[in-house]
Amino acid sequence: MDSLRTARARLKSAQRVVVLTGAGISKPSGIPTFRDAAGLWKDFDPEEYATPQAYARNPQKVWEWYAWRYKNVMQAQPNRAHALLVELEEQKGEGFLLVTQNVDGLHPRAGSKRLVELHGNIARGRCETCQERFPLPDPAHFTPPPTCPACGARGRPDVVWFGELLPPGAFERAERAFAQAEVALVIGTSAEVEPAASLGRIAHLSGAYLIEINPEPTPLTRLADCALPIGAVEGMEALLG
Repeated sequence: MDSLRTARARLKSAQRVVVLTGAGISKPSGIPTFRDAAGLWKDFDPEEYATPQAYARNPQKVWEWYAWRYKNVMQAQPNRAHALLVELEEQKGEGFLLVTQNVDGLHPRAGSKRLVELHGNIARGRCETCQERFPLPDPAHFTPPPTCPACGARGRPDVVWFGELLPPGAFERAERAFAQAEVALVIGTSAEVEPAASLGRIAHLSGAYLIEINPEPTPLTRLADCALPIGAVEGMEALLG
């Protein structure tokens, strides 16, 4: 496996760079991950809060849980890893794309522009009738459920639940960028949730230089040209600091 020095050099010289982020990049901001020992799914059953069936059974229960998460997320701030990805985007320009599985909105709040949010954004609602997407009110003044500003119907959280399709065109854009990349950087994800988990493999099979930053080994680790077994902030500082 290549050295950190080689990975830094490859990242610096590449013109086409893609990044995939998961919950691990937001953990230093105080947002819990889903599957580790202190993750959300330890205390909350996803079948009760994160499926279309759960919402159909009890939309108020689901909305109150998302309103609680929304309030916590908006109290969190982007961390150094988010900021370094903004700097990397500024360096690479049109050749850069950031794909995130996170719904916390920390990447756009940090300043990321070339961004695909595969699983939506917890700070938005989506109309159940006309599908209009709209920002939620400030958490301090938000009583769920929200009302669509376009047609007045009830809105649901604008996130992708288990069993739902990704937003139209989102994965296709991500897949195309990973297939064309010179360097692919995968940060803070278990590489187990499809279809996002396949993006690193697509880049590897297409000849990209693959860098992984994750404290624990993942199914992608053995394919990585450089695997850094550290947290997102430490990893990004090692690559770009």
